[in-house]
Amino acid sequence: MVSYSGRGAFFPAARHDMTLNKADLIKGIIERVHLKKRKRDKQQYLFPELNYALLSRKQATHAVDSLIEMIKSSLEKGEQVLISGFGKFYVRFKWARKGRNPRTGKDILLDSRRIVAFHCSSKLKDRMNKSGDRS
Repeated sequence: MVSYSGRGAFFPAARHDMTLNKADLIKGIIERVHLKKRKRDKQQYLFPELNYALLSRKQATHAVDSLIEMIKSSLEKGEQVLISGFGKFYVRFKWARKGRNPRTGKDILLDSRRIVAFHCSSKLKDRMNKSGDRS
């Protein structure tokens, strides 16, 4: 069983110039996710907070890596990845087209390719655009 400590956002509000990277995800998971212990000692009946164990860095890293690999493999197959309350990752096809090398000004042909696109959920849009917290 997994529980999340605290209320609200999974991670604290970040500065606008900060990028959330893999190490930040792992640190946030270690701080916020607690696993319920299977066996209860007498002390745990008096102090329920002792009934939970923190994830180790190795377990949190494995969880993040597994999630990223699942998303990558789904996108490679051309499937959509929907994360409820966050958004949807999907694959778009771009046809071959003419382009221009900006350094030389020479015309080139850009190959057709698949790209990953993201469409955020309306819940995320509403949360990002709340009035009052503009800095």
